Amino acid sequence: MKLLRIGAKGAEKPAILAEDGTIRDLSGIVGDIGSQTLTPEGLAKIRATDIGVLPRLDEGQRIGPCVANVGKFICIGLNYADHAAETGAKIPEEPIIFMKATSAIIGPNDDVIIPKNSIKPDWEVELGVIIGKEARYVDEADAMDHVAGYCVVNDVSERHFQTERGGTWDKGKGSDTFGPIGPWLVTKDEVADPQNLKMWLDVDGKRYQDGSTKTMIFGVAHVVSYVSQFMSLQPGDIISTGTPPGVGMGIKPEPVWLKHGNVMRLGIEGMGEQTQNVKAYGA
Repeated sequence: MKLLRIGAKGAEKPAILAEDGTIRDLSGIVGDIGSQTLTPEGLAKIRATDIGVLPRLDEGQRIGPCVANVGKFICIGLNYADHAAETGAKIPEEPIIFMKATSAIIGPNDDVIIPKNSIKPDWEVELGVIIGKEARYVDEADAMDHVAGYCVVNDVSERHFQTERGGTWDKGKGSDTFGPIGPWLVTKDEVADPQNLKMWLDVDGKRYQDGSTKTMIFGVAHVVSYVSQFMSLQPGDIISTGTPPGVGMGIKPEPVWLKHGNVMRLGIEGMGEQTQNVKAYGA
């Protein structure tokens, strides 16, 4: 299933993309695409519904974040061997965990705002893993039982804040609008192999990222298991699993940073696409 949320900010309706390409209203079936809906029982309720009889929604409406009321937005750093190489970083021996503020979350096509005092705003296409069943000290062999599905994430980053302002990476990752997710939550049954998905990102029509989840250092099952050793994972939590090469900071001979007026377009095979206009704060 491809689940999404349609409507103005704060007034999104839960919806499903039907096989005929229409968007159908799920608000009579579930309250939202959030923690209760993403459990095995919640998803089973949607699967048991005759989608064809549900009201059709206007496909021209705004698409909101594909998950409502995200509890934790967890990220894995330097999780692609080729991306680590382009940044000159050592391959991590264990997954690097940092948190992205949930207040950064926006819809897949909402504007990305460059924050005040920003010097080095950057992009990162990533595979998001959405939890559907509580996970605590989970073995890797059982980790996928706790996954509801996947989505596209743009882990927008401010490298100056991230690496040159002291402390952890979080301050360079959590600015408002730095977490576009969606357009869809694609349930895991539609993804044969999460470790074999093409992913890409363009800025103003130029392709910068053209990679695959094949080059992940730590795969999805390992990451879910690993994170669950340090914190419990709840339905609706998102783990963003890292980015392939081609980020702005890695461009040679000079890095390329986002600026007012840029347009980012990105996607992952089978997960849909995002498009964001980049705007300066206050513009």
